[in-house]
Amino acid sequence: MPHLRVEYSPGLEALTDMRALCGRLHGAMVETGFFPLAGIRIKAHRCDEVCVADRHSDNHFLALELSVGAGRSKPALAAAGQAVFAAAQEAVADLLAQPHFMLSLEIREIDPELSWKANPVHARLKAES
Repeated sequence: MPHLRVEYSPGLEALTDMRALCGRLHGAMVETGFFPLAGIRIKAHRCDEVCVADRHSDNHFLALELSVGAGRSKPALAAAGQAVFAAAQEAVADLLAQPHFMLSLEIREIDPELSWKANPVHARLKAES
């Protein structure tokens, strides 16, 4: 259950390839060796109505929220988060060089008593390997 929600400001897709960005983030998550492949989901959502900082028309943001299942150590989560954040930074390095862009990542741990899942993809991937 590593689900990465990507929210971004309107017009950002004209400045960066969102499909490629999602692929890069997926690759970073896989490369950590920390997240089960069958649980990885990356969902990108454009936020059509936003007010960003001083409302300058050139302001843009990319906000990443990584939801993970409980039980992992904080140092391990921090290392995985750093790897994902570094991949995001590399993917949008040109935007970060400008004074109107914001990038963030937050990791949230899901309470197992308040989370339900049905995912036969785990079994399929295990059988295929």
